[in-house]
Amino acid sequence: MKKVMITALSAVLAFTIAACGQKEAAPSANTPAAGAAGGEKKEVTLKVGATAVPHAEILNSVKAKLKEQGVNLEVKEFTDYVQPNVQVFEKQLDANFFQHTPYLEQFNKDKNMNLVTVTGVHIEPFGAYSQKIKKIEELKDGATVAIPNDPSNGGRALALLEKNNLIKLKDGVGVKGTVKDIVEYKKKLTIKELEAAMLPRVLGEVDLALINTNYALEAKLVPTKDALFIEGQDSPYVNILVSRPDNKDSDAIQKLAKALNSEDTKKFINDKYNGAVVPAFK
Repeated sequence: MKKVMITALSAVLAFTIAACGQKEAAPSANTPAAGAAGGEKKEVTLKVGATAVPHAEILNSVKAKLKEQGVNLEVKEFTDYVQPNVQVFEKQLDANFFQHTPYLEQFNKDKNMNLVTVTGVHIEPFGAYSQKIKKIEELKDGATVAIPNDPSNGGRALALLEKNNLIKLKDGVGVKGTVKDIVEYKKKLTIKELEAAMLPRVLGEVDLALINTNYALEAKLVPTKDALFIEGQDSPYVNILVSRPDNKDSDAIQKLAKALNSEDTKKFINDKYNGAVVPAFK
């Protein structure tokens, strides 16, 4: 009798262990995730850093489209040109959208980073603004001109000043010029180099300021109306979506890139910015 009871107990234990083993087995890679009935893919969150205008506005315009494709776009706004790159590099963000290629190349070089371009989106023609004069011919000797202090935008500003016959740069320096490369002042100007975000705030304190369009728009300036002179639409400074080599080809990043290069985005840019921001894709 004891032998029969031991045999029965062994059978029960074996069944219980087998059942527990089946319950704790890891789900197959093909098994739908919880909340994804019917084999639907789980929604992916994509964190993208951007300056407020126009970059964050353009990103927010494609949110709904991406949501339909399983991508939850989170836009984090910045007021500077450093942290968006640092946070992508440190994987706090998946991508950013605020800069042009010359700035990215210089940043990578200076900071020993390897951030990469995903796609070009738009051009923001760079302009010169003033609260003291109405036309550039009124700029007097001794005037103070403020330009961005980062190398790529500073060089861009100097090239625009040269194009408008206010200075002459060393031959061949182009947009890579610095204040030290000025070989002639057509008028006796004082060039003041300031952080790009500060330029709209000091507009009343200087005679002329060369301001990136995103900061000009934030300051309620209308580039096509308020700028004394401005770059043409052939500007090479295309604003780009940027990520890391390890994620630039991910499904979510590529969906974002496609949305930013869509006809809907082109219409949004043209309708909202009226020439102050120009689509860079066909």
